[in-house]
Amino acid sequence: MESQVIIEEHAEGSGLFSPIAVGPLNLSHRVVLAPLTRMRTVSGSVPNDLMVKYYAQRSTPGGFLIAEATQVSPKGNGYFNSPGIFTDEQEAGWKTVVEAVHAKGSLIFLQLYHAGRVSHSSLQPDHGLPLGPSVVPHQNVAGTPNGWEPTTLNRALETDEIKEIVKEFGRATARAREAGFDGVELHGANGYLVDQFLQDGSNKRTDSYGGSIENRSRFLLEVVEEMVNNWSGDRVAIRVGPSGRFNDMSDSDPLALFSYVTGQLNQFGLAYLHVIEPRVVGSYMEKEGVEPVASMHLRKIFKGRIIAAGGFDRDGAIEIIKNGHADLVAFGRHFIANPDLPYRYRHGLPLNPYNRETFYGGNETGYLDYPFYETT
Repeated sequence: MESQVIIEEHAEGSGLFSPIAVGPLNLSHRVVLAPLTRMRTVSGSVPNDLMVKYYAQRSTPGGFLIAEATQVSPKGNGYFNSPGIFTDEQEAGWKTVVEAVHAKGSLIFLQLYHAGRVSHSSLQPDHGLPLGPSVVPHQNVAGTPNGWEPTTLNRALETDEIKEIVKEFGRATARAREAGFDGVELHGANGYLVDQFLQDGSNKRTDSYGGSIENRSRFLLEVVEEMVNNWSGDRVAIRVGPSGRFNDMSDSDPLALFSYVTGQLNQFGLAYLHVIEPRVVGSYMEKEGVEPVASMHLRKIFKGRIIAAGGFDRDGAIEIIKNGHADLVAFGRHFIANPDLPYRYRHGLPLNPYNRETFYGGNETGYLDYPFYETT
């Protein structure tokens, strides 16, 4: 039986449960639901009742959720049954989710993304080729109607097509606002389109969107500007993965690249910068002589709030907030398996184990059936 989760405003010796303002939002604790691809829509990439219940379960008074990566256009799809925000039906579906979250007292941002080259022709309109900054062979996989399959080698975007994708992010931002979200987060990490433009392992362009760090950052900055123009800076955020290798990513100088990007983002007055920490073994860049880039580096540059993510447990979250490298911490796998994760962390309670086999796709199993902690 689901229990009403009540979070105390403070926990002795820990900033994890102290209140904080993020942009115009006032939060009562700093345990954040990370954006997690779950692939639970049924048709048309429309959010459904399963998703309403899932997000409502993980809502707490004064809590903060970041909804899963959501396609800004049909060509941005990289995962079968993942949601979109480019049709009226999708917007209406998300509106129902937001209303359920708000009814529980939580606030929620929507993460916007375009998969870029991390896609398959079966997911593209008219079975076309996926899009990317350059044609570079890679070892990615996409979630297709037939399961996980190697991605279809993409074609390179024409310059005028890039401008249209920038507008798609703006239109998606406007739809998210109409659906009642409290803000939007740009997915600039994990090897999707924005990240593909940033990193020189995937961007081999010779026009104004390739070559120098400034040119490779141009697409990201244009997208952020378009999103801000369709809402406001304090309702927009971005997620980056400076040391990420996921989806076959690499860069020759990630510290210089992401230091530049972070400095440029200050002009927009964003709600927060969401940084994927180089913590998960095998998932991040291990280059001899190059220190992984983490929030501790970007904190020196970024003037706003920072959310850290990447394999944190309770103690690790307390520590990174205590040392000042981040203001909030986003949790993925543990929040999947523990809908009342803030309550459990607040009281030092044991956690449900997660079932990795049910992470992507399926029904309520491994999605809605994880138990709340029962007290006597």
